[in-house]
Formats: sequence, C-alpha cells, structure tokens
Amino acid sequence: MDEVEVVVAHSERATLRVGGMFLKVDADQARLGIEAEAMSLAPVPTPEVLWRKPSVLATAALPGTTLGRLGGPATGSPVAWAAAGAAIRRLHDAPLPPWTGRAGRSVDALRKELADECESLVTNGVLPAGLVTRNRHVAEAALRPWTPAFTHGDLQIAHVFVDGDEVTGIIDWSEAGRGDPLYDLATLVLGHEEHLDDVVTGYGTGIDLEVIHAWSSLRSLLAVRPLIEQGFDPFAPGCEVDVLRSRM
Repeated sequence: MDEVEVVVAHSERATLRVGGMFLKVDADQARLGIEAEAMSLAPVPTPEVLWRKPSVLATAALPGTTLGRLGGPATGSPVAWAAAGAAIRRLHDAPLPPWTGRAGRSVDALRKELADECESLVTNGVLPAGLVTRNRHVAEAALRPWTPAFTHGDLQIAHVFVDGDEVTGIIDWSEAGRGDPLYDLATLVLGHEEHLDDVVTGYGTGIDLEVIHAWSSLRSLLAVRPLIEQGFDPFAPGCEVDVLRSRM
C-alpha cells in the first residue's frame, strides 16, 4: 500500500503525494481552476492532470528530480539551468492568458504592499531596520512599467524538474497569469544567483540584472512574515533572510 507523504501544508492549501500521484487540496476552488487552465495553455512540459474534483486537483508525478531547493544545494547542471531558461522563454513568449497573476500586481499596489510590510518588519522587530531599508532601496528598481508576459508566478527551483540536462516538467501553477517576466527569473535563481548566467544563456535577450536583483529583494521582504506564520523558517541558511543579507 502506498504511503501518504505531506509535501507541503498550511492553512490555505496542502499538497500530498500518494505513489505516483500528487493531490493538491485548496480551499480556493478558483485558484485550482487557474492552475489547471494554466497547465493546459503553457507551451512547456507540465504534469498530466489525472482528475479534478471540488477543492482537489490530482496530477501525475514527473520524471527526474528538481533543480534543487531554496536553502539547499542546486543539483542541476549548468546545461540543465540553461534548459530551464529556454523553457521559461517559451512560456514568456506564449500568448497571454486571460487573467492577471501574482507577478502582475500593479506598481502602485506593490509599492504600498512593500511599504506596509517593511514598516511591519521593523516595528515588530522581525528584521533590523538597516537590512530592511537597504533591501527596500534595492527593490525600488522592480517598481517600473513592464510588458506583461505569460508568467508562472511562483517559479522556485523546487518547481522545475529535470532529467539529466532536459526539463521534464514545471509544477505548481496556481499563481500563473499575466505578469512581469523578470519576476519569474528572479524567483528561479532566488538563493542561487550563481546560476543566473546559465539561465541567461538559455533565456536569451531582454534581461535587466538590476531588476532581477530588485525582485529578489522585494519577494524576500514580502515573504518573511507570511512564511513564519505558516510554520516555515526564512532565517534558515540560504533562505530569504540570507538573500536579504547578501545585498548589504
């Protein structure tokens, strides 16, 4: 009998693995619908959808292993990272989906969210004021107009599977939609910027490194408090707080 493995779980959603099948349980049924539609539209390898019922989406496991994980080693080869960059470029060049995703929040909304979160981090003693101020300054470069693309919206390395040097699939599309393509690239190399040149090799032109660094700082500032509330540790080596410290 297959065991049930809890891959990730918090108050909004949970992902379970049962043998060769993943079950995503989400209280937001609209978000599950977006995930299923995004996978059907994306011109890159995605998990096969086995079935869908209210609040549950079942997908098949992908072959291969992930590129790595935040706070852990990046196991993919330089060629695999370049292949990931090429796959992301195909996604960004695809026709736009009909909805706005996580990476497509307006500049004004992001600016307010960033200001509120920075104030909370300092006021509540979560992070030192100097660290927050420095990264807020770096993050400002991301707050500019951009041309929307079809974005994944949560393209962390644990969501990209490779077999050897080939991308076999990308998972977790619940945040997909129209957004800034550089947000995806920043998320992919978060904590592993040593592979940014490899990603650029595969992705090609149109990359502003200053904006990628800015999105890394912005994403990390916005993530620290929610991660703590969900039982994760952004202070672990190589994770979000270390990303923020690297900007000092």
